[in-house]
Order: sequence, then structure tokens, then C-alpha cells
Amino acid sequence: MKKINKISIFLFLLLGVAFTSCETTDLDLLDDPNQITNDNGNLDFFLNSIQLDYASFIRRIGRNGAQLSRVEYMFGRTYENNYQPVASDGIWSTAYAGMFSDMAIARPLAESQEAFMHLGVMDVLQAHTLLTLVDFYGDVPYSEAANPADFPNPNLDDDASVYEAAIGLLDSGINYLQQGGSLATDLFYGNDEDKWIDLANSLKMGAYVNTRLVDGNAMSKFNAIVNSGKYISSTSGDFQFQYGTSETAPDTRHPAYSADYTATGAGRYRSNWLMDAMLNDDDPRRRYYFYRQFGCTPGAVDVNGNDCGTDQQRLICSTQARPGHYPSENDMVFCSVDSGYWGRDHGNAEGIPPDNFRRTVVGVYPAAGNFDDADVNGNGYDQVNQAVGGQGAGILPIMLSSWTELMRAEMALANGNTGSARTLLESALTTSISKVQGFGSVDPDGDLSAAPSSAEVAAFITAKGAEFNGADSNGKWNILAVQHFVAHYGNGIETYNFYRRTGFPRTLQFNIEPSSGNFIRSFLYSANEANLNFNIPQKPNVDVQVFWDNNPPSPGFPFAN
Repeated sequence: MKKINKISIFLFLLLGVAFTSCETTDLDLLDDPNQITNDNGNLDFFLNSIQLDYASFIRRIGRNGAQLSRVEYMFGRTYENNYQPVASDGIWSTAYAGMFSDMAIARPLAESQEAFMHLGVMDVLQAHTLLTLVDFYGDVPYSEAANPADFPNPNLDDDASVYEAAIGLLDSGINYLQQGGSLATDLFYGNDEDKWIDLANSLKMGAYVNTRLVDGNAMSKFNAIVNSGKYISSTSGDFQFQYGTSETAPDTRHPAYSADYTATGAGRYRSNWLMDAMLNDDDPRRRYYFYRQFGCTPGAVDVNGNDCGTDQQRLICSTQARPGHYPSENDMVFCSVDSGYWGRDHGNAEGIPPDNFRRTVVGVYPAAGNFDDADVNGNGYDQVNQAVGGQGAGILPIMLSSWTELMRAEMALANGNTGSARTLLESALTTSISKVQGFGSVDPDGDLSAAPSSAEVAAFITAKGAEFNGADSNGKWNILAVQHFVAHYGNGIETYNFYRRTGFPRTLQFNIEPSSGNFIRSFLYSANEANLNFNIPQKPNVDVQVFWDNNPPSPGFPFAN
């Protein structure tokens, strides 16, 4: 881990200029002076910039998906107001004015040099970016994009056709990667072509999972990849971006760490729904995901069952009644989570009270913060500060082996094979928990005696499998969905997709605002793009469904709006 961190720090310092590009430019502004051009860069520098832009794109768009699916806290009471067009400017420009612009220049260079590894990696990264753009926006520019000389105002392509083209790019990337070669700097796989090929196939699996509702052949295409064995099936092939520990020039730490581990306390809130769900399940990953600064949340009880009272100043909702539109037939969390888990409800838009040193912060996984060892061996609840825990040298998970197992579980359940679904769910839990627990050593000061034992982990997995086995159809989907969301902590792209694809889990916390508007079925286009490109009219609303989402329209779907 220390060796990886040192490499990451060096690369970020060397390539830090890439972080300054593509924040607010629009699709047509392809001459950003911070961008590498044919005059000031070479093929390897292009690939470095592309990889960094790709990681930035995935992190940003994944955070939006996590907020909508309650894996992260969402600020703002109405969905459409929370994600206005301007909120997409950075995401959009990073893809088009960043990655795709660089690729348009780099491809001819790579072809002339027969740099097959470069071509293969570009194809895979572009394909995943296009698939994700479709997942979040629907119709997007592709055939006329990044070609301002011929198409200064590129048109939108049909989303289904872009998906098909992206899958074709994955096949093209596999063909290039099979011809060998190397990158000067491979920020992900260290020039292991086989791992890149496994990633490409795993991304195809994800595309087939998404399209299973509209493509009768999706299941067979998915199973063909599984049967080939050429996909990410072990943690050694996990696709993730490694952060560093440098605080300045540039800040290479995990952004969640940078936001939470400061001299002035935590800068973000954790999701009450996720913390409550994991606490109620006694999930073995809980102490790795969350670090508690304080042992008693107002309106709840501490670990010993003692009443924490209320706090008008720091947590005003602890003095308020439960919202009337919350369902009465379940235990939907409101305001306060027991045992010191101090977060916020979905859609809470209140002002920020003086609770920076009370909030629960991101833990050792995936952001390399602190491992939560409170209440063990006399350990207390310590306030966060800078340069503690793993100092931010965490990861951005992008495609993990536990996620491919969850895909397989979903496809098995959708096909009515509940026995296989249970086995695959248990396997996914085993893989996910093992990976997360491996991060315990990242915090040198963490007391890992607080970590769940192997027997406790095994009991948790067995209990989840038994619960799944005994549930009815909706119950099985709920269990799979919750575990899907928990395992994807750190990147909400697939939780957002899963929720629109299935409508589960139905146990998600409601928006605190009863008139929150319809759930975002697809995002509004970037303000910069829609305002400046007359061929891209802004959508009428967020109700527009992407092509693979053939579920009922909003309102009414998904259930936990």
C-alpha cells in the first residue's frame, strides 16, 4: 500500500495540470490552454490526461448517483432544483472537452505508432464514459462530438444507438489489447492487458444488466461472458483509482477525506438511511465505512441504550415530530440514528449548525480516513483532524469483483433462479467484506480488535442468505438491493441504475419534503451546452426516461420518492 501511495503522489505531482482543466468549458471549447494539444504534448501525456479526467468524471457523476439513491446525503428538498443544468457543467465538459477532445487528437498518433495498448485503453475508457452518459442523460452527442471543424454544434444521438456503439468500442478495445503494448503510465492496471480485457467484458456485463428489460437477448449475452470466465472475478482484478496523501500542489487525497478531515471538523454529512440500515443489520463493514466523532446522537440512544436527549442548536429535528408522509408501517429512520451515528435525512436543506465535530465522517474505506474503534478497550470518540488515519490515500471503486457477483445475482433472480441468486449474493458479501476489512491496516492507529471476527462475518453472511431464502419475491429484491447499495459505497453510478431498473429497495428513506417532485429519471443537460448549442434543446423536465428504463413513468415509480 505504501509503495502504491508513493507512486500515486509522484504521478499526481507530475500530472497535476490535468486537475485544472475542464471544469466549466462547454463541449465546443476544445482549445482550453490547460488542455494538452498536439503542439505541447505526446501520446503518453495524452493518455495520462485522459486517465485523470476519466477518474474525475466517474467520481463526480457517481456522487450524484449516490446522493439520489441515499448512499450519500442529498442536500435540497426538490429533486429538479437540486440538480439544475449548471450542476452538470463540470461533468459534461470533463467528458467532452477533456477526454473525448484528447482522444480525438491521440487516436491518429496511436494509430501511426501502432500503439495498440493506448488504443485499447482509450476505447475502454471512452466506452464506459459513453455508457454512463447515456445512463444519466439519455440521448447524448457521439457521432458528431469532438469534431468542431465539421460539427461546431453537434447533434444528439439516440441513446440506444450510443449504447450499441459503446459496446462496439469495448469489443474494439479488446481486439487492440490482445495485440499487446504498454503505456508509459497505467494508473489502473500496471500494463496488464488481461485485466483491461476483463474490465471491458465486465462493463459489457453491466450494459447487459441495464438492458435486460428491453433486450430479450441480454441475458444470453451476459451469460456468455460469465461462461468465458473473462471478467473481473477476483479482487486482484478490481478496477479502482488510487489516491495519494499530498495535501497541496495538488491535493491528491481522496476528496471525501479532504472534505471531512480538517482543522475545522467535518465538511459533509453521511446518509442517515445507509448508516441506519447497516447498524440494524450489524453489518461487518460499518466500522470501516463510518467514523464516529461523538457517541450520542440527539433524539437517539447510545451504544448502551441510554437516551441522548435532544439538541435544539445542533440537531433541531431531534425536537420535531416525524414527518406525516413517512409510512407508518415500517421503521423508516428519521433525524437520528442510534449509537452515535450522526448524519442527515434525505433532502434535508436546513442551515448548517455548529456540529462539525459531532458528525459521523467517512471512514477508512474507501477514503483512507480513520477506522472506528470506539467503545472497544476503552477507546473513545475522537474528533477528526488533518493527516490522521490513512491520510486520504484511499480509492475510487469503479468496477469490483463483488459488483460483478451482484450483477450475476440480479440476473439469476430476474430469471427465477433463486437458489443461484442466494449463492451469488453470499459470494458477493464474502468478497465485499473481505476487501473492506483489508483496509483496516491503512489506519496505523486503528485498534482492529474492534473489527468483526471471521466467525461474526460468516454468521452475518449466513443470516443474510437465510433471510433471502425465506423472503417472498419482493423481499428477495429488497434484500439484494440493500446489499447492492451497501457494497457500492464510494460510487453511486450503479445504485442509481439499479434503483431505476428495479424500483428496489422499497425501504429507502423518503425525501423529507412531501412535495419533492418526481424522482430524476434522467438529468437535465449541461447549462453551458444547452445554452450555446442550438442542436441540443434542454429537456422539459427530469421525467424523461433512458431507453432501457421501461418501468412506469413518474410519479409512482420508483416507490421511495
